Amino acid sequence: MNLVITGSSSGIGRALALHLLSGGHQVWGIARSEQGAHDRFRASRCDVAAWPEVERVAGEIAAAWPYVDGLVTCAGIQGELGPAVTANPERWSATVRANLDGTYYSLRAFHAQLARAPRRAKVVCLSGGGATKARANFSAYAAAKTGVVRLVETIAEELRDQPIDVNAIAPGAINTRLTDEVIALGAAVVGAAEYQAALKQKAAGGGSLARAIGLVEWLLSPASDGISGRLLAAPWDPWATLGHQAAKLAETDIYTLRRISPEDRGLEWS
Repeated sequence: MNLVITGSSSGIGRALALHLLSGGHQVWGIARSEQGAHDRFRASRCDVAAWPEVERVAGEIAAAWPYVDGLVTCAGIQGELGPAVTANPERWSATVRANLDGTYYSLRAFHAQLARAPRRAKVVCLSGGGATKARANFSAYAAAKTGVVRLVETIAEELRDQPIDVNAIAPGAINTRLTDEVIALGAAVVGAAEYQAALKQKAAGGGSLARAIGLVEWLLSPASDGISGRLLAAPWDPWATLGHQAAKLAETDIYTLRRISPEDRGLEWS
């Protein structure tokens, strides 16, 4: 397959790129830092939060490849941390732009190339901590990652009649530079609970990177055809068994973000 990965210079993105290359795929990595090209790996330097740069890189890839089979948006930053009401507004906004705009720009730029794929094309977007519940002191990151999930749901609905599946994943508490950032900032900035959790996660080795990569690889494969507009959690959801449930899943709101009413919990409030 011809695969584009944003944020491919470090963390999950880099590990995923290496894994997919080992599987014989062609990978084009996009990152803000330089990456060496070799064999089946090509790279472009790009800030995904800047539309002109993303559009330029999409043009480069279109000139080299006749189509793109899959897009994985791993690029993201934790950015501005600390209480929202005292955060730096410009850094807060820049955090949202890098995570949410960066995901949208990538989807927007590569849609035409995905639509030309000879098989069902795939888009996998990384969500993250704070997308499904409040996360104190991570408001910009959490708001952006929640936005990514709703963006995925919306685009999946818009592309319902096209052979493109679009999904989001929660990779789990994997040890990356983001973990190190939390520890370096300390409890005074991120809060005691987040700081202690990061220390514990770091010491224990973190969540399974292999399982997160396995979920992405499954979503890129024909085994997941027809599953779209979902948020799947690598550590907890039985994603490997969902292929034969695609039609049933499409008729439900399972693995989506939804409002909960008292009636949903069997309560009668007046």
